[in-house]
Amino acid sequence: MNNMPKEIFEEYRNGVQYKSSLGNRGLYEQNRINERFYIGDQWYGAKCGNDRPLVRHNIIKRIGDYKMSQILNIPPVVEFSAEGVPVSYEQSITRQNAFDGSLDELDLVTKAFGKYFNTTAERVNFGDLQEKVLRNSYITGTGVLYTYWDNAVQTGLYADDFKKVKIKGDICCQVLDIEDVYFGDTYTEDVQNQSYIIIYSALDTESVLREARLYGADLSVLRNIEESQTDGKVVVLNKLFKEYKADGTYTIKCVKVCENAVVRPEFDTELRLYPISIFKWEQKNNCTYGESEITYLIPNQIAINRMITANVWSAMTTGMPIMLVNGDTVTDKITNEPGQIIKVFGSNEDVAGAVKYISPPSFERDYDVSVNSLINNTLTQSGANEVALGDSRPDNASALLTMREATLMPLQIVKNRFYTFVEETARIWAEFWITKYGSRKIKISDDSGIWYLPFDGDKYKDLLINTKVDVTNDAVYSEKEKVATLINLFEKGIIDRVQLLNRMPDGIINDKKALIEQQTEVDTDDGE
Repeated sequence: MNNMPKEIFEEYRNGVQYKSSLGNRGLYEQNRINERFYIGDQWYGAKCGNDRPLVRHNIIKRIGDYKMSQILNIPPVVEFSAEGVPVSYEQSITRQNAFDGSLDELDLVTKAFGKYFNTTAERVNFGDLQEKVLRNSYITGTGVLYTYWDNAVQTGLYADDFKKVKIKGDICCQVLDIEDVYFGDTYTEDVQNQSYIIIYSALDTESVLREARLYGADLSVLRNIEESQTDGKVVVLNKLFKEYKADGTYTIKCVKVCENAVVRPEFDTELRLYPISIFKWEQKNNCTYGESEITYLIPNQIAINRMITANVWSAMTTGMPIMLVNGDTVTDKITNEPGQIIKVFGSNEDVAGAVKYISPPSFERDYDVSVNSLINNTLTQSGANEVALGDSRPDNASALLTMREATLMPLQIVKNRFYTFVEETARIWAEFWITKYGSRKIKISDDSGIWYLPFDGDKYKDLLINTKVDVTNDAVYSEKEKVATLINLFEKGIIDRVQLLNRMPDGIINDKKALIEQQTEVDTDDGE
């Protein structure tokens, strides 16, 4: 494995060349165009001038926002399992009742992982990270989440009973642009099968020098780093690669370089997985990179904008037609303001011919129908019709729910890919917990409150950790429909008041817990 700066930069340039060859415009330019169309800058470079209003009817953003909201509307619940036997198979006595009875060590730890995933997700703000990954994947075809270890993270834990030795270090996450990630084998779809991964970044020179000093760089190396800067920035490549052992196993190693120097020498991450998880909006066979839906919606978007702009311009010219003025008989300046008095010099014939309006050509009556048809067909073909978007009238609730379920079914394929992304992220986090945590307590939050489970990652390094995302289909029904169903069950006597309140969606009733307690007391008194 060639890990000198020049070799790594050559691998990077080969990756740039490959990305530039993708599609008709190359990955970089196509992604810039997709970004502009998504945010609404849809007349960029059209050179239409400023003489007429350039109308935008942004269906691309509406389709994307709808689909992303459907994917994110249910927070995923991650469950962990393990294959193998831990080094120590002792029974844990720490809060086992929190997991429904006596569990052996392996069951306890894997169930604790499921709870600790939520703790970590809250700390790294995983909800926002998922939104960014989804947005990037919709615009560019591929969303990337990079998990790394930060030794500076304060945990609030101590390695000794006297609270003298602080435990520092934990995982952090960063959403990367696919333009900044380069894979060793672009024909391999699975990230974990890559020979290497290169992450591009342009960093402040001082921060790069500081890191280089931290890892023992001499003056010549620091001088080379300074010579590599442009406008106070240094291009740094972070290369992750596999190093195989004699028994066929491997570990993930890393090296950090600029073009003329090594910023951080090669080191062992101790991980067995690449700490990168990706989500592809549309998959392409034998390609690591995904495909964006926007790329193929742009022609429809351009046609819609042009048609609506022509329609608006026609209405403006019809309402304010062009005035033709005889300059020989009208000497005053014409402002076209209402009530303006125009002086005309000459005979009655001169007055009659002094000013007249040019009637614009009549507009095709079916033009509006064509525009609306193009909009509706584009939305429908993209799986975002009026039923899905909530624009249809709910005259028949049962039929509406059936239609909405049918509309959401094609999106399930994209959802499944997103759940796979979450599962892969969870596996990576578990890999960090096992290989980097050592002996420490992990924070668990559940129905019994907040408590800390003693954990020794070294005991579980030989286990195969599996993850699974558990989701429900509650998203098909709106809160209004859920409330109506609950009230119907209550009126029929199937559920009582307390059961009704317990099942009400959050936010519908203020201080629901206190109301339930009061109703329980009333029911108890009535029973007595």
